[in-house]
Amino acid sequence: QVQLVESGGGLVQAGGGLQLSCVASGRTFSDYTMGWFRQAPGKEREFVAAISWSPGATYYADSVKSRFTISRDNAKNTVYLQMNSLKPEDTAVYYCAADRDGSRWPRLVFLVEYEYWGQGTQVTVSS
Repeated sequence: QVQLVESGGGLVQAGGGLQLSCVASGRTFSDYTMGWFRQAPGKEREFVAAISWSPGATYYADSVKSRFTISRDNAKNTVYLQMNSLKPEDTAVYYCAADRDGSRWPRLVFLVEYEYWGQGTQVTVSS
């Protein structure tokens, strides 16, 4: 079992940045592919970014490519999402997720590939 706890959300003006963190506990963090998803009010949860367990290949949704950066620190059991140049449409609850089965791109965009989820952290971007 893996427990995931997100932090770092908040209110920011358009054009600003935030860094989200997700701390994992319970199993060998470095074995898991990690993903970030988001869900805006009235919309389905959607893929944002993912980072493989090794050697740390990264993948992004087109909507965030070049603005967001996903990274991981296996020594700290933590995955990060650095978000820059934020837009009002980035407003959502952001969720961290862990995949234990070594799913490959492009299947990493699908929610069902992830076995563990955090509770989410709210990001609000004002215009």
